[in-house]
Order: sequence, then C-alpha cells, then structure tokens
Amino acid sequence: MPRSSGNGAVTRSTLRQQIADALRDEVLAGRLQPGKEFTVKEIAEQYGVSATPVREALVDLSAQGLLDADQHRGFRVHEYSAEDFRGMIEARDLVIEGMFHALTAGQHPSVQPGDPRVAAVLAGVRRRGEEAQRAAAAGDLTVLIGYDLRFWRELAALFGNPYLADFLHRLRVQTWVCAVQHLRRLTDLRGELWAGHTELVDALGSRDTDTARSIIAGYNAHSIALIERLASG
Repeated sequence: MPRSSGNGAVTRSTLRQQIADALRDEVLAGRLQPGKEFTVKEIAEQYGVSATPVREALVDLSAQGLLDADQHRGFRVHEYSAEDFRGMIEARDLVIEGMFHALTAGQHPSVQPGDPRVAAVLAGVRRRGEEAQRAAAAGDLTVLIGYDLRFWRELAALFGNPYLADFLHRLRVQTWVCAVQHLRRLTDLRGELWAGHTELVDALGSRDTDTARSIIAGYNAHSIALIERLASG
C-alpha cells in the first residue's frame, strides 16, 4: 500500500476552515439572512467542493451558535433576539473583567508595566482601533466588524492566555452576528456605532482600569440600547 503523507487531511482541514470563514462572513455581511435554510449539497455546489469539508464547516458554525442544524432539513442561520444580545454582552463583560483584573494584579508577565513589547503591541492595536473608529464614523459596518474583531483579538492576546483570547473572539463574532441582524435594517449607520477604541487602548496603556471599565460600561449600555430599540421597532 502506498504511504500516506497526510496532505489530504491537512487540505481538508484547511478547506473546512475556509468554508466556515466564508459562510461566517456571508452572515456578518447580511447576505445570509436570519432563518435562511440551506443544505450541505447546496453549499458544496456553490463552492465547488465535496460534501465532507462543507458538512464539517457547518457543524463548526452550529457549535458556535451561528447556525441551527436540522437532521432532516439541513441548516439555517440562527435568529437572535434582543435578550440573546444582552446575554452575550454580559458574558463578554465577565471575560473582559478578568483581563482587567490580570492587568491590575500584574498576574501575568505579558502585562507587566514597562515592557517594550507590550507598548509595541498596544501601538498596533491602537492603529486597528483608529481604523475601526473611521469605519464607525462613516457607517461602514462591514469594515468596522473586520477591524473591531482584529482589535479585540490582538488586545486579548496581550494577556498571554490563548484560551481566553479565543473565547472572547468567539463571543465577539457571535455578538456581531446577532447585532448585524438588527443593524442591517438601517440604511444609514453614521452616528449609531460605538467608536471608543482608542480611548480604551489609551486607558489600558496607562493601566487606568477604572477609566477602561467606564468606557466598556458605556459601550455596553450604548449597544444594548441600540439593539433593543431596533428590535422593538
């Protein structure tokens, strides 16, 4: 028997992730609407690939709460309520509070004061925040989501716990998917979107967690009020 190099498994795994990322982006862009149903066969034909990596990608997205799986009818985009959004914000806030606590207590070497690597990373995160703020001011939701996810992923990575960073990223993706289902109803988002990224970075850079907490509290209150208003109207 010929010896397997393992490249097939790697290729399938990569394809699985590419399909999952592409479908997630379709949901975030609002091109896959809440309740939209589709089958493994339809997605496989759309991307010109076999059913196996598609099925695996759809199962992954279901596990993340972005899709609902029906054994007989395939998959559909999960529909979120304003109450779901509030719950996500609360969960997200608990994770962020843990990050702030680590910063205050100096519990991890990656958040020690005076570390030039931390300053360099924060500078990069701040640039991401500036781009997010420009997109928010312009009402460009798609661009904002991209920069916002990178902003938080890089910021969370500073705290040296990849599990924490990954969990926060998943929460933020889920929160954005929920928010998009409501925000896409507005034709003009200028003045509606939160844009306090650089203020938050500056507060964390100076280890001012009280100000950082205040910024996050304002962000949460703004987001919840916006989504609840759109959901009720």
